[in-house]
This record gives sequence, structure tokens and C-alpha cells, in this order.
Amino acid sequence: MTLTAVDKTQAFRYMGYGDENIPENIRTLTDACEKRLLETINISLSLRIFDIEFTDSGVLLCGSNFLMQGNDIKNHLNGCTKAALLCATLGTGADRLINQLSVSDMTESFITDALASAAIEQVCDKAELQIKDKLPDMFMTWRYSPGYGDFPISQQQEFLAVTNASKNAGIHLSESGMLIPSKSVTAVTGLSEKPVAKKKQGCVSCNMYDRCSYRKRGVRCEF
Repeated sequence: MTLTAVDKTQAFRYMGYGDENIPENIRTLTDACEKRLLETINISLSLRIFDIEFTDSGVLLCGSNFLMQGNDIKNHLNGCTKAALLCATLGTGADRLINQLSVSDMTESFITDALASAAIEQVCDKAELQIKDKLPDMFMTWRYSPGYGDFPISQQQEFLAVTNASKNAGIHLSESGMLIPSKSVTAVTGLSEKPVAKKKQGCVSCNMYDRCSYRKRGVRCEF
């Protein structure tokens, strides 16, 4: 999978800008940072689709020992018979570029970080299209990740293991439980034989709510 352009509208939102009044020098610098980022990233995916079984304490991935815990993941997958587990990353090059720029030019580092955050979401959107191609007759929910609601972020290691993300995509966990490379995403998408209601959730359902730097700049996520 490749990206030929980054969704700069989303990147500007991550920077704290609205849809207008973006200074021309920021637009010019963003174009330059986008070009450099696209030359640096190395997109990798690890994707597995499971039949699922609902239990009192969560959702079991059939054929595995991974029980996704919590009522929120049960509600998210309500009406679904399958779940697609996705791990995606921009690779270590994105992290290295952002870190290098933080030493030489903080503005460029900040912009590149925002661009990379927008880019990994685009990668996940493209991965969803791959899922749709595999199961064209199924209806999909939106993406839901460990750390949302009461789906424990502590289950990231099990998530990576069941998707073979370390081998297939080079994604690991730090000792503090953060994804490495940092511009990586893990997410669950439900698959149903019937149309499913796509309820929009806000930042308040995310476990990063109290310390999210994007929220503090006025950016709101809808997932």
C-alpha cells in the first residue's frame, strides 16, 4: 500500500487550525513537509478476520484465546458475526524524521507529526477497503481501538499477538505499553450480514481524553 498525498485538511485540524485562516507560510511549509514525509514512510499492515462469540465479559475471537473485554466492545460488535482486526503503521522512518526535526526545527517537526497522524488514518481507511473487497456482502462498523471506553488498552499485547503484527508489520509495544512505531494504529471493525447503525462517538469515550494534546488544541475526533 502507498500514499501519494496526505489529507492536509485533517492535518491542519491536528495542528489546531480550522477550515480557513491558515497562514500562507504554514501552507507552504506543510507542502514541503508532506513531500519529505511521503518519501520517508514505509506502510505495513497486519489484518486478520475472525468469527466472534459473545460472552458475559466480552467478545471471543473464535479459533484463538483472545477475549476482547468490556461492554463497549460488545456494544460495538452487536449484531456482527465477524470482526476484522487491523494493525497499521507508517514505519520507523516517520518517527525518526519527526525526532530529527524536533532538534533542527520544531515547527517542521510539529507539522510533520500532524501530517503523519492524518496519514495513518488514511492508511486505515484504505485497509477497510481491502476488508470490503474480501467480504463484499458484509456490512462494516466503524473502527474501535483498545483504550476506547472500557476496552482495556492493556490488551494491546494480545491484539498484536493474535494479528501477528510484530512479524507482519514490525509493530511492538514499549515497556510503558505504547505502540512502536508511534504512528501505528490497532483497531477492530465489526462485520455483519445486515446493515449496522454507525453511532458517532466523541473524545470523551477515549482513555486519552484527559491528556490528549489534540483535544487541548480544540481538535475533536469522531470515530
